[in-house]
Amino acid sequence: MQIELHKISRRFNREWIFRDIDFVFERYSATAVLGPNGSGKSTLLQILSGQLSPSSGHISFSLSGNPVPAELVFKQLSLAAPYLELPEEMTLSELISFHFSFKKMLPGVTPSSMTELAGLEKAAAKQIRYYSSGMKQRVKLLLSFCSDTPLLLLDEPCSNLDQHGIAWYHSLVERFGKDRTLVVCSNQENEYSFCSAELRIQEYK
Repeated sequence: MQIELHKISRRFNREWIFRDIDFVFERYSATAVLGPNGSGKSTLLQILSGQLSPSSGHISFSLSGNPVPAELVFKQLSLAAPYLELPEEMTLSELISFHFSFKKMLPGVTPSSMTELAGLEKAAAKQIRYYSSGMKQRVKLLLSFCSDTPLLLLDEPCSNLDQHGIAWYHSLVERFGKDRTLVVCSNQENEYSFCSAELRIQEYK
């Protein structure tokens, strides 16, 4: 998927978070959205995912050269972010089944292979409420990477992950990140080191 931002601006009350962003997220590219905490990275990601509307400007989405209406973009994307809540009364097995009643699973991926991929086989029947913060982050990344969508949005993807978890995240990028458009919001280089393009949000203040 290709995304074109045309003079995108967003403000809350009278405060401008960013102004007049002109940028193209190229098809099959991996782009890092960079900036310090509070600079507007998550706000921009929420606009890309359709959770927020820009205060001014507009966005164009296209898939294989064909325009995608903004109201249908949600069908084409997966999102992992620290502020997203998981339904904690569900077990992992139930959550995987629930999630993929809305999204298609990548070809060759199965529920059992997903739990094995995350190293959570022994916790598959445990309610999410009993998972550690690192385990919950693994689940978020697992669901997003294994969803068959052309657009993958990641906000601070290594939050709550230890060094082993960070290496696991990079293995997901290597295995499932190809032939997709990736957008990574971060200020930690180990989260976006594979990205070939950058959008520095501080330049649009």
